[in-house]
Amino acid sequence: MTDYIIVGAGPAGCVLANRLSEDPSHSVLLLEAGGKDWHPYIHMPAGFAKMTKGIASWGWSTVPQKNMKDRVFWYTQAKVVGGGSSINAQIYTRGNARDYDAWEKEEGLAGWGYRDVLPYFKRAENNQRFANDFHGDQGPLGVSNPISPLPICEAYFRAGQEMGIPFNPDFNGANQEGVGYYQLTQKDARRSSASVAYLKPIRARKDLTVRTDVLVTRIVVEKGRAIGVEIVDRPGGEKKILRAEREVIVSSGAIGSPKLLMQSGIGPADHLKSVGVTPVHDLPGVGSNMQDHLDLFVIAECTGDHTYDNYAKLHRTAWAGLQYLLLKKGPVASSLFETGGFWYADPTAASPDIQFHLGLGSGIEAGVEKLNNPGVTLNSAFLRPRSRGTVRLKSADPADHPLIDPNYWSDPYDRAMSIKGLRLAREIMRQKALTPYVLREVLPGPSLASDDELFDYACRSAKTDHHPVGTCRMGHDEMAVVTPDLRLRGIEGLRVCDASVMPRVPSSNTNAPTIMVGEKGADLILGREPLPPAVFSGNRAA
Repeated sequence: MTDYIIVGAGPAGCVLANRLSEDPSHSVLLLEAGGKDWHPYIHMPAGFAKMTKGIASWGWSTVPQKNMKDRVFWYTQAKVVGGGSSINAQIYTRGNARDYDAWEKEEGLAGWGYRDVLPYFKRAENNQRFANDFHGDQGPLGVSNPISPLPICEAYFRAGQEMGIPFNPDFNGANQEGVGYYQLTQKDARRSSASVAYLKPIRARKDLTVRTDVLVTRIVVEKGRAIGVEIVDRPGGEKKILRAEREVIVSSGAIGSPKLLMQSGIGPADHLKSVGVTPVHDLPGVGSNMQDHLDLFVIAECTGDHTYDNYAKLHRTAWAGLQYLLLKKGPVASSLFETGGFWYADPTAASPDIQFHLGLGSGIEAGVEKLNNPGVTLNSAFLRPRSRGTVRLKSADPADHPLIDPNYWSDPYDRAMSIKGLRLAREIMRQKALTPYVLREVLPGPSLASDDELFDYACRSAKTDHHPVGTCRMGHDEMAVVTPDLRLRGIEGLRVCDASVMPRVPSSNTNAPTIMVGEKGADLILGREPLPPAVFSGNRAA
């Protein structure tokens, strides 16, 4: 018997395992379907480019996207300790203050406004540069500036300023808008995943047990209370039930958490019956409200050796490896997407609605035509989509892939803003400051100019930013899955704590917000007083 069972060792699950086991009187069991984070690609910053090909992931895809000419998207979701924080591009962004204030004021989620969540961001953070009203330097999560930027990054900043986009030294500080370097979840030139930051230092705690390669097939509910989980600890193995004395906490991500709930008979009853699952608790919001960021990109050929593409050559790969091992510098120490910014597609927007990521190469994206010279990529993503999708079961078999439907561009506004974001990216790449570095646009290609042509291009080449949220959202209405203290509505002893509880996707990458949810969720589970609301000079409103 264990006090707390946590299902999923992703960013939030690792945080919970750390914080709940701080009190030695609490026994904690953390279960992960994937393996340990042993692969060397995980810990080398540039290794993330290999992770999207399937290493340490489930190998899922979306259903055909009906508003994008039935395109099927590869949908990488982590299957490893540390979850997405072990395979992502390590970009540390939190979103806009208005995002969280909207959670509080428009969604009715008291205690989730910006001044309430900022202390939890700071508690997590061990920032190598900033220690001020917006940043902490005593937390477990390493956050640092890029080690090996290239001159083309500085030219990109000047190009943005030529368009009227200011330089911003800190996207998580007083203002979000502008272009600049991203801070990264790295420490000492290595990835600082939730596993490295939160689990590795405490693995010797006697009250914490971490089990990998364990598939949780359902949550066991008796008389309206979650009393444990059913597991299979090897392919074809026997099913076993593990019991939880206090709570079961589902922390399997925005795809995995609704999937597990529905496998357990918790979700929309009609759907469950249609796939052969006996309903235990009719909760119609499970698997609904899915949101994600869709990414459109410009790829240009450079005038010379200005990015990292040529390091794919064997002798340069060897040199890059030596440079990293001996000096902790060079391309291996780069996240490859460590430069970017936030700006506006909709000029009436109250805060930035487009995010840019400058990729220091062309081979980072799949399906890129061969270039004569190294290339550079500029991604653009619309940050506040109105489209809503679903996660559903394919069958009653827990081993079956879920039906993932982000429902991209079901709202025409999203399509219009995404194409405007793509046009902004093209305009940045054509600025005078980048002329010494950029020879020509390769994709979409200068011949594509109309919205219809760019729509066709997007349907062929767009990709997900892997930022799904919202499928077990917090709220008070009938479609809400959990309450503001993360308790599942209608079943005792069961909570959800991960990106799935977010009612709206933050205007940023989602790793840091998910870690924040884990930090705040731990206090809610333990019944602690929340951290005092943040106090800072000025009004951080955008």
